[in-house]
Amino acid sequence: MIVREARVSDMPSLLDFQLKMALETENIQLEIQPLTQGMQKLLKDPGKGKYYVAEEAGEVIGCLMTTYEWSEWRCGTILWIQSVYVAAPWRKKGVFRRMYQHIHQLVSDDPDLRGIRLYVDKTNETAQKVYSGLGMNGDHYTVFEWMKQ
Repeated sequence: MIVREARVSDMPSLLDFQLKMALETENIQLEIQPLTQGMQKLLKDPGKGKYYVAEEAGEVIGCLMTTYEWSEWRCGTILWIQSVYVAAPWRKKGVFRRMYQHIHQLVSDDPDLRGIRLYVDKTNETAQKVYSGLGMNGDHYTVFEWMKQ
């Protein structure tokens, strides 16, 4: 299995994964046009974030996206992991672990990167166990949000 930055040619897999993830985790049917446009903008502008994919024998089997948070307290950037998805046949086979290790190594190797954060649905106990098993914790923050309709 390899983990690499996503390419424009990965768009069909990324779109499929995000549509499935929204439905599975939040019971939301995403609209394809804004999703496609948003993904295209991100892939063209790494300042917005980056997608990474896990690939096995040429098949994209998982993905995640990282975005950036500036922390003046740490004088550096924190990577947020978002949009995580692993194709159903590949779950519980270490795909997310491998993608997380890739991101962890990027942060460890770059002195300007100070840490990794992610958010998880309060009811997603399976994901919380995975994240805890990787040494992450949910001790510090609760995320509040307001979104335009």
